[in-house]
Amino acid sequence: MGTPDLEALCREIRGQLVANSCRAHSAHLGSSLSCVEILVAAYWGILKIDPSQPAQPGRDRFILSKGHAASALYCVLAQRGFFPVPLLQEYGKAGGCLPEHPGPGCIAGVEAATGSLGHGLSLGLGMALASRILRQPFRVLVVISDGECNEGSTWEAAMMAPRHKLGNLCVVVDYNKWQATGRSNEVLELAPLRDKWAAFGWDAEEVDGHDLQALLAALGKVTADKPRALVAHTVKGKGISFMEDDNNWHYRIPTQAEVQTAHRELGLL
Repeated sequence: MGTPDLEALCREIRGQLVANSCRAHSAHLGSSLSCVEILVAAYWGILKIDPSQPAQPGRDRFILSKGHAASALYCVLAQRGFFPVPLLQEYGKAGGCLPEHPGPGCIAGVEAATGSLGHGLSLGLGMALASRILRQPFRVLVVISDGECNEGSTWEAAMMAPRHKLGNLCVVVDYNKWQATGRSNEVLELAPLRDKWAAFGWDAEEVDGHDLQALLAALGKVTADKPRALVAHTVKGKGISFMEDDNNWHYRIPTQAEVQTAHRELGLL
């Protein structure tokens, strides 16, 4: 798919996200909207995967550590062919296969249970080490939130990965500048975030997290003896004017009227 097609896909996914949130009465919409281009670039441009064989041993692994944005992952997996798009109607239903935080094996394509923030990078590190032990050259891509950079477990993994020269491991920080209770850099001093990853021994780069071409280029780079860290500058609530950079949408649920307004803005009506 070319860039215009991927951009149209991002708009469609955003429309699904808003509708899902309203229908399931599920929060974390702003956090889901901020990572759409990151996931689309990964699943359509980088990851070596076969939706018809989701457990194929040599597949690349993707971990959405910020599990509260599971709705975005489900929409991407459905669009990529891991399961039928109509199944998205099950999102957030009690006892359903698409829980608000991804559970282990809940649906094809989900590699791990996530959402307990700070654990996803450690999981990815273990998988990257397993690749070496099993002599299967797959890559592991982990998307974390900027809030997860508050967690000591994240930095333990950040120290271990360069020690083992895990060039097959890449972390993307969805740096939307907000956490549940305030601005990320007011909660803790994250900046300068790229420099921190570089100081820990990662091949670190900043990128516009909504620029698909920039993301594809950055994600496509591999440094043989260093893990990659991409600090992706994003906007919480991206794509919908009345949600952008408004932290109320960390917990707010859109009304049906707001869904219609969002769909008009996205060109879906």
